[in-house]
Amino acid sequence: MWQQWLAELKQGDIKALARSISLVENGGAGYEQLLEALPYNDKASVIGITGPPGAGKSTLVDALIGHLVGNGKKVAVLCVDPSSPFNLGAVLGDRIRMSNWYTHPNVYIRSLATRGSMGGLNPRIIEITELVKAAGYDYVIVETVGVGQSEIEVAGLADTTVVVMVPEGGDEIQTMKAGLMEIADIFVVNKSDRPDADAFVKNLRLMLAPAFHTHKHEIPIIKTVASSGEGIAALYDAIKGNAEHEKVNEKKIWLLTEKAWHLIQQKRMQDISKYDLYKEIETGTKPFNLYRFVESKA
Repeated sequence: MWQQWLAELKQGDIKALARSISLVENGGAGYEQLLEALPYNDKASVIGITGPPGAGKSTLVDALIGHLVGNGKKVAVLCVDPSSPFNLGAVLGDRIRMSNWYTHPNVYIRSLATRGSMGGLNPRIIEITELVKAAGYDYVIVETVGVGQSEIEVAGLADTTVVVMVPEGGDEIQTMKAGLMEIADIFVVNKSDRPDADAFVKNLRLMLAPAFHTHKHEIPIIKTVASSGEGIAALYDAIKGNAEHEKVNEKKIWLLTEKAWHLIQQKRMQDISKYDLYKEIETGTKPFNLYRFVESKA
């Protein structure tokens, strides 16, 4: 069956793409053979959109889709949502917030649950991204939940990492993870029509100054008002500019290294079932020693 889906996938068939994603996400029979047979697509660009809740990431993505489609591009959006703790399904409905594009022939939108992943990304996000790239999309936008380590993890997936902030987040600059400074390729200050936006951008530049030595070029800071489309063209230009820089530096190799590390880690953990661990702990001897238990499984 996967052979037929692969053939249809290469032709850009949306139904085949949806079935293939479900097959891989659920670890169904034949999913590994499907992944191994995927054609390599180095022309597609993966854009990671991350940032704190309330920064307007979904509205920004919606506006960016419009700009990309207006430039004749095919766009896929993977919205990584928090999981329900009971059925592991996605809680939020990004496809509703981006309903203008739901039936557009050049746009594919899929919500993915984190499924308990510690980092905030779907555990199969790397494989799913490769499926989408193989289906012939020019841009794959990955929007993260913006909590935990998802901001850092998305850097191991995306060719361009966009960190979205808002002017009210002044305190966030002070407490921002050092790692976030290092992984951001572009900063977006959304809702920049609000008071103190210019002061916020100035403070952000001052905070970024020590990090400039780790980059080959200055990190762009783009002011946007996503709800009206203001600044989206400048963001697109910055994304294209970053792609040109990435062609001549070593980040591509680090991206592949990061992806390989995650996939090998997943492979080695395949025989570990959280449910089985639960049952063993539930029926095990008391008092329970966590470290002795873990050592017995290592």
